[in-house]
Amino acid sequence: MRAILTVVGRDTVGILAKVSTLCSECNINVIEVSQSILQDMFCMIMLVDVSKSNVEFTRFAAKCDELGKQLGLSVNAMHEDIFNSMHRI
Repeated sequence: MRAILTVVGRDTVGILAKVSTLCSECNINVIEVSQSILQDMFCMIMLVDVSKSNVEFTRFAAKCDELGKQLGLSVNAMHEDIFNSMHRI
């Protein structure tokens, strides 16, 4: 099972490290990362493998939301199947 993480907000030091640390703590493997800084806005999309996670996906998504609130960012986790369904034409 894979999931898509999106992170958007004002750029600060350590965003990638903090999101990656959360993934590591939940035994979630980061497969691919794309990030950009648009002026002072940080934008990142991560593809992660949640098949060996030590927490349920809903709990991981809640942890992402909590981290986002702590950092003043939008951090969202979406299961790949949901993501694909939403973007199917």
